[in-house]
Amino acid sequence: MKVAIFGATGAIGKMILWELMDRGHEVTAVVRDPSKVEMVHERLRVEQGDLLNPDQVADFAAGQEVVVSAYGPKFGGEEEMLEVTRSLIEGVRRAKAGRLVVVGGAGSLLTDSGDMLMDTPGFPEEVKPLAKAHAEAYDLIEASGIHWTYMSPAATITTGRRTGQFRVGMNRVITDDIGESSISVGDFAAALVDELDDPQFIQARFTVGY
Repeated sequence: MKVAIFGATGAIGKMILWELMDRGHEVTAVVRDPSKVEMVHERLRVEQGDLLNPDQVADFAAGQEVVVSAYGPKFGGEEEMLEVTRSLIEGVRRAKAGRLVVVGGAGSLLTDSGDMLMDTPGFPEEVKPLAKAHAEAYDLIEASGIHWTYMSPAATITTGRRTGQFRVGMNRVITDDIGESSISVGDFAAALVDELDDPQFIQARFTVGY
């Protein structure tokens, strides 16, 4: 299928790009600095663009079956995150693109206690502003009226290799037998492209973990 991906040079975006190419999709990678895209392929088009500009988002989203946002704000970039989310929604709406798939945060996933992960003891205080911004962005997407999917990682995302073995859930944190919640960036990318190839979570959030 035809896929546009924003944020293809970040740690997660880069792995999603590789996974998309491995599976034969036709990809437009929209990045701030095209020189940072290390891959060259006949099915890959690299464009310079700004996620904060809804006109540019609309231009690159036009004709795409899926628009993937792997944008990840830095600490202190909480306000930009909400601006980017609004720009994405507006651009995808104008372009009438098939679907928006967003790489989001884990902080608003529910734990066994019923509390959101970011409200549980031990959640790092310095991460809470970013987790709250992710939660607000999710609310914006949920209320947008466009075709969307929001993907949350496990509590910890690691640099581990792609195994292809993971579990998929919806609004609850996935934990292993000893209560740990993790996923490798390779398996996260694999799970996201699985969802593109075989949609299960239209107008819904899902998560992955071991």
